[in-house]
Amino acid sequence: MQPVEKTPAILEQIRPFEAFHGLPDSDLEWLIERAEYVLYKEGENLFYPHMPVENMQVIVDGEVIARIQQGNEFNELGTWSTGYITGLLPFSRMKEALAHGTALRDTYILQLNKKYFTEMVSVSYEMTQNLVAQMSNRIRDFTSTRLQNEKLMSLGKLSAGLAHELNNPASSIVRNVEELYKRTHQTPERFKRVISMRISAEQTDQVNDILFSKIKATRPMLTLLQRESKKDDLLDWLEDRNVENAEVIAETFVEFGLTEDDLETINDILQGKDLDGILPWLESTLNLEQLVCEIREASSRIAHLISSIKSYTHMDRSKDGERVHIEDGINTTLVMLKHQLKEKSIVVEKDFGENLPKILAFQGELNQVWTNLIDNAIDAMDTGGKLTLKTYAKRDRVFVDITDNGPGIPEEVKSKIFDPFFTTKSIGKGTGLGLEVVRRIVEHHKGHIEVESVPGKTTFTVCFPVV
Repeated sequence: MQPVEKTPAILEQIRPFEAFHGLPDSDLEWLIERAEYVLYKEGENLFYPHMPVENMQVIVDGEVIARIQQGNEFNELGTWSTGYITGLLPFSRMKEALAHGTALRDTYILQLNKKYFTEMVSVSYEMTQNLVAQMSNRIRDFTSTRLQNEKLMSLGKLSAGLAHELNNPASSIVRNVEELYKRTHQTPERFKRVISMRISAEQTDQVNDILFSKIKATRPMLTLLQRESKKDDLLDWLEDRNVENAEVIAETFVEFGLTEDDLETINDILQGKDLDGILPWLESTLNLEQLVCEIREASSRIAHLISSIKSYTHMDRSKDGERVHIEDGINTTLVMLKHQLKEKSIVVEKDFGENLPKILAFQGELNQVWTNLIDNAIDAMDTGGKLTLKTYAKRDRVFVDITDNGPGIPEEVKSKIFDPFFTTKSIGKGTGLGLEVVRRIVEHHKGHIEVESVPGKTTFTVCFPVV
C-alpha cells in the first residue's frame, strides 16, 4: 500500500456510487478530506484473516477478490470492483478480517478511519444510513455464502464416511459374485461325477443329513492357531485318501465345522468308495452357501445404509412438523457418522430413557442438530475417547445430553460459542456457523440449549417441549 495524492477528479469518480447516490457534494468532500487515498498494487493484500479492521475502504478504481481458506484450498467469496465499499462500516461490530482480500489489478482506495464515524452521523446522516444499508446487504450475502460452505463441509464429511461404509459391502458383493460365477461353471463337471456314483437313496439321505446339519449349525469361532491345526488334520486325512483339491476342501470344511469324525462317518456311509466325487460336491455346496450368505449380508448392509440416508435427510416424509421419537434421529445420525467414530476408535455409550413422549419437530432439522453436536464432540476427543448420549424426560420436556471426554471449552470462550462465525477450529476445519445453526434450530422448536464444560467432560444439553 502506498499513499497517493488526492485530485479533484475523485469527487467525480465516487459521486455515481450507489452508497453516495443523491448526496450533496459537501458530504462527499467531507469524506474525501478526512480519508486517506492509497494504492494497492496488483497481487497486494488489502486484508487477511485476523487482521485488525479499523478503516472503511471505498474502491475508487480497481478490482479485489475475496477468498477464504478451507483445508488446502482457497474458495472464492466474491469479486469486488469500482464502487464497492469494504472494511469497517458505521455501527459494525467487526474487529478483524475473516478472509483474504487481494487486488486483481492496481486498485485505488479511499480509507476512512473509524474515529470519524461519530462525526459522520452529524455531518451526513443520509450517508451513514446508506452505509448501514450496505452493511446489512453485506451481512446477508456473506452469511448466505458461509452457510452454504458449512453445509458443503458437513456434506463432504458425511459423503466420505458413507463412501467408506458402502465400499466394503459393495466390494464384498463384487468379489463374491465373481467367485460364484466361477464356481457355477465348475458345477456341470462335478455333477457328472456325482451322478456316475452308485450310491443308494439311503446313503444319499445320510450324507445330506450331515451336510444340512453343518449348514444350519452356528459356525465355530476359532483362533488362527486353532483354524490352522484343524485344517492340517483334515488335510492329512484327505491326502491319505488321495482326494483331489484337498487344500480347498479342507479350508471350507473347517469354516463349517466339519471334523475328522464327520469325514470318517461319511467314509463309513459310502463304504470307502466315491470319496473323490462326494467330498468335492459337499465342498462346492457349502462354499456356495457361504458365498450367498455373504452377498445377502452385504446387500442388507447397503439397504440399511440407504434407509438411514433416507431417514437422515427426511426424503420420505412430509415437510411439515410431525410427532417423532427423539432417539430415532440420534441413532440415524450415529450411522451417518459411523466412519468418523470408527476412525478415532471412539466408544459410544447410550443411555436412552424408556417410554419417552414424542415431540413435535421437523426431523430433518433435528438431524442437523445431532450432526453438529456429535461431530464437534468427535473433533474434540483424542483417539479412544468416549461419547455418552443420554435422553430423559422431566415434567413437560424431553432432554438430550451429549457428553464427550475431551479437553473441555475454555471459560473465556464458553459464552461466545453460539455466536455467528465464532470458532475455535483451525482455518478450513469450520466456519463458526455449526453451533449458531444448532441454536437457531433448537429455538425454532421452542427449545433450549446450554453447555457445561470442565476438562475431561463437556456436556451439551438440549431440551424440547412435549406438545
